[in-house]
Amino acid sequence: MTRKQRRSILIGTCVAVLGVAVGLVLFALEDSIVFFYSPSDIAEKNIKPGQRIRIGGLVQEGSVKRGGGARVEFAVTDTAKTLPVAYTGVLPDLFREGQGIVAEGKLGSDGVFVAENVLAKHDENYMPPEVADALQKQGVWQGEKTGKKGY
Repeated sequence: MTRKQRRSILIGTCVAVLGVAVGLVLFALEDSIVFFYSPSDIAEKNIKPGQRIRIGGLVQEGSVKRGGGARVEFAVTDTAKTLPVAYTGVLPDLFREGQGIVAEGKLGSDGVFVAENVLAKHDENYMPPEVADALQKQGVWQGEKTGKKGY
């Protein structure tokens, strides 16, 4: 075997090993790659309490309740399922009922999502593409996906 052939075999083997490693990492992270979960996804996938996730959907009409201090409770819906959310802090200026949001936090053992961060849409035309897709599948969202970067 010539020197060039040995080098080619070594490079080919290294590329194959690297490809297998990348494939295994992507397979292991399959459920973690999702940008956010909708309330229906959370019910279907049996997300464990205490696991840090992002949820996305619409703020349900009539669900916003302001508590003492900076505590706010509201519900996020994808029109099929609804998830109660508790948040302590200052909400974005554009936060309102009927609007698309993404919240980061943990699901409590009582079924209430405890948000650490709430992100609201950038302008009146923006809807996160993932939220728009989920709502279009259910026949609720009729607008077009803008794909603007608002977060």
